[in-house]
Amino acid sequence: MPERVAISVEHISKSYGNFRAVNDLSFEVYSGEILAMLGPNGAGKSTTIRMILDILKPDSGKISVLGAPINDESKNRIGYLPEERGLYRGVPVLEMMVYLATLKGLSQADAKQRAMRYLEQVDLAEHAKKKVSELSKGMQQKVQFGVTILHEPELIIIDEPFSGLDPVNTRLIEGLIRDLKARGGAIVMSTHQMYQVEEMADRLLMINRGEQKLYGKVDEVRSRYALPAVNVEGRGDWASISGVERVEVSENGRPSALLYLKPNVQPDQVLGEIARRDDIHIQRFELAVPSLNDIFIQVVASDKDKPRE
Repeated sequence: MPERVAISVEHISKSYGNFRAVNDLSFEVYSGEILAMLGPNGAGKSTTIRMILDILKPDSGKISVLGAPINDESKNRIGYLPEERGLYRGVPVLEMMVYLATLKGLSQADAKQRAMRYLEQVDLAEHAKKKVSELSKGMQQKVQFGVTILHEPELIIIDEPFSGLDPVNTRLIEGLIRDLKARGGAIVMSTHQMYQVEEMADRLLMINRGEQKLYGKVDEVRSRYALPAVNVEGRGDWASISGVERVEVSENGRPSALLYLKPNVQPDQVLGEIARRDDIHIQRFELAVPSLNDIFIQVVASDKDKPRE
């Protein structure tokens, strides 16, 4: 079954005066997936999101949302959680949630039923009649997320969704995001939390200086940056393995090492030799693939001294 495209961005650019905020950017987001949008502050992520939502118009290029250029009907099929939160602080929680849900097309009765069900799910039912200003930052964040998904959108765009949440509530919101994905929703998640990208995202798009730097499945992107080395845990004379050029012993308290391979030596050749030898014993053997955090830093650093239009 072909993947359904929820967002199609084709060669969009956006400038503010002489400053190019987004430059010839193209990507797609599919239904039933989480796409992580990454980049340092000022990279062009917010400008890109605002163009997708039709808050800003691109100078050039084309954007399709849920199968067509965005319009009032498709806007009601989108849920947007901005980084700058927008709750009415002087209004009771339930009243505000119901009002905002009716703006997305729900009836008053359906909105109230869904809002109460959500508040019970996130352990906020007893706070339904409190004003938003009386809630903690984490509670407000859970209310804001509820407002984003109450109308069961097909496309969800969330900017730093875990800001202000403790580990327990972070896991709760993660579970809700995964539920949306399982029901076929498309999720665009802009975040600086790389470990959450590794845990949750199917694909990633990294923008820096307004341009695409990385795009693809998370595992494939990480594999592109793999070292010519393997991580091992166990015991033996690693340097005596014929395909190993040098060894870095780890200082993490476990019997582990990083084995750098000689040119043209493949990891499976090293593993085969280890398997044949009785004097070497391993508990773990894996490619030396850097974390997304390391890759992020490497990509940003490589652009540091390049002029920007």
